Amino acid sequence: MVQNAMNCQNCHNTLLAVGSATTAKTATPFRVAVAVAVNCVAYLAALDVHRLKLFGRCEAQSGIASFDRLVAQALTQDPYRSARRVFWIMDNGSSHRGQRSVERLQNRYPNLRVIHGPLHASWLNQIKIYFSIIQRKVLTPNDFSSLEMLADRLEHFERHYEVIAKPFERKFTRDDLTELVHRLHLQPQPMAALLTSA
Repeated sequence: MVQNAMNCQNCHNTLLAVGSATTAKTATPFRVAVAVAVNCVAYLAALDVHRLKLFGRCEAQSGIASFDRLVAQALTQDPYRSARRVFWIMDNGSSHRGQRSVERLQNRYPNLRVIHGPLHASWLNQIKIYFSIIQRKVLTPNDFSSLEMLADRLEHFERHYEVIAKPFERKFTRDDLTELVHRLHLQPQPMAALLTSA
């Protein structure tokens, strides 16, 4: 039985455009398309960073309901369903920010521990690295003739990525962090900070 499963999640309000009417204004996984959403799909994904297991889904639109379906997709199967605790680390997207989303999810899944990452710390979120790989390897060039073709390519890439992926190695150690904090603490404070503290 798994005691702790770590699940790292991110959901972007991503609209992936398909068809000639919108190809000039397609979105990257970090921006919402500006074009009129004629033929678009929102792609949501979660990543178990220990097992390198992906949970992805294409939805007609992003929002609370589609986000909740992504969470259910992962947490209704083992080892997450039977784990003592599952840590779900996510950004502060509009469909899952704030205490209300924490309460909504933790009431539905008692073993779930929701953790919102710090603002402006996307480099900590490994699913964002996956989204950047998708942008380069799957979405470029944007030559999809249908939403089904796009969804099929995303699904096939998820399975392929699970086979080839290796955990991301962080080179910044705890000792490096301690040294950085010490150096920052020793730097002279700006004059304005000194005046306000006096």
